[in-house]
Amino acid sequence: MDTIAGLPFFPLEITKDGQLFSQQQKTAIENAASQAGADKVTDFFVISHGWNNDMAEARSLYAGLFKNVVALIPKHASLANRKFAIVGVFWPSKKFADDELIPAGGAASIGGGADLSSSALKQKLEGLKGTFDVPDAAKLDRAKALVDGIEDSPAKQKEFVDIIRSLVPNTSSDPTDDASDRFLGRPASGMLTALSAPPVMAPPPAGGGGALGLDDEAGAAASLGDFFSGVKAAASRLLNFATYYQMKERAGLVGTALNEMLAAIRKLRPDVRIHLIGHSFGARVVTAAVDGPVSVRPASLALLQGAFSHNGFAENFDGEADGFFRKVVSQSKVDGPIFATHTANDKAVGIAYAVASRLSGDNANSVALGDENDPFGGIGRNGAVKLKPGEFVKGTLLAETAAYQFTAKKIHNLRADNFISGHSDIEGPQVANAILFAAGA
Repeated sequence: MDTIAGLPFFPLEITKDGQLFSQQQKTAIENAASQAGADKVTDFFVISHGWNNDMAEARSLYAGLFKNVVALIPKHASLANRKFAIVGVFWPSKKFADDELIPAGGAASIGGGADLSSSALKQKLEGLKGTFDVPDAAKLDRAKALVDGIEDSPAKQKEFVDIIRSLVPNTSSDPTDDASDRFLGRPASGMLTALSAPPVMAPPPAGGGGALGLDDEAGAAASLGDFFSGVKAAASRLLNFATYYQMKERAGLVGTALNEMLAAIRKLRPDVRIHLIGHSFGARVVTAAVDGPVSVRPASLALLQGAFSHNGFAENFDGEADGFFRKVVSQSKVDGPIFATHTANDKAVGIAYAVASRLSGDNANSVALGDENDPFGGIGRNGAVKLKPGEFVKGTLLAETAAYQFTAKKIHNLRADNFISGHSDIEGPQVANAILFAAGA
């Protein structure tokens, strides 16, 4: 039997079109759920990665996090008699290049106002081959051929935008999430102009202001690690958004497939506790699984730097629409607590939602893109916003020696600036401790 940190580990591969890849994997999980006696599992941790290029990276993330989870279990008296197993979800996803997310990377070293090189944009286009659901190699090669001279050719700019939009699903499951309706429907002419300035995201207000009412220590406005200007920089941002949009749609399909697996576990074991953990787009995967066609009643839900809308759980957040996952809250689909880590340090979520704001046209002149007051902001940046009083609790991610008072059926926004330095920094003991307190609530 495969293990991670001494716990039984069961991989669950899900294809890009939302199908379980292996019946053997499903059977192994069902057999584990059916075990009786000393081997009876009381709790399944079910975890999904987000932006990862391959299974090895996802496996490494799972191993790092659960090493800390297992080390802390003896400190939780309420978990003393539990027997845990892990289900690790693997699905085809794609992440941004590190130098686009890290301020110390290549973009930052060049300085503000620099033009993105043609070679860098062509390399990015080449690296995206295989990312999209449709055959994409020939179209991306054509986009590469348009790069030289694109700054001075409106015709090339229009064709480039049309090619990139042709690669992604032509309808959005949730157009209110990220301005994807503007991405799909806005005229191609002028789109790159709207994205030509580097996005800058302001931190939450100092002194506890804003929707969450949390203290801020982030200081002055923080860039997203993207300092380039001009048409080629805009083309790069368009590629980021196309990647984001493709992965968002795919995560929903993967979540529906995960719902099928969880339903099978629940049918076999109505008593077993299921703890869902999602990082990045994996947060969307596990939330979509909760909201799927079969009620699976997880005991806890942990959203680690989630890459979906901060309005996702809200009611009537824009005067017209509920958040895409509103029913998770309004119908109490999670039996125990939900918590979401969030931080201004998360550049990956910031990029996607800053681009969404530019595409919307509503914040074209604003420097405070993607914050909690922006119509387009990520839960990993701001937590869950615009919830009703009594539906959420504001707090912070605590040290691994500290205790939480989690409340069932509420969302706990955990400001994580002190312990999470970036989008993928979610393996630490502080996160592990929160997961275990949620599991024991």
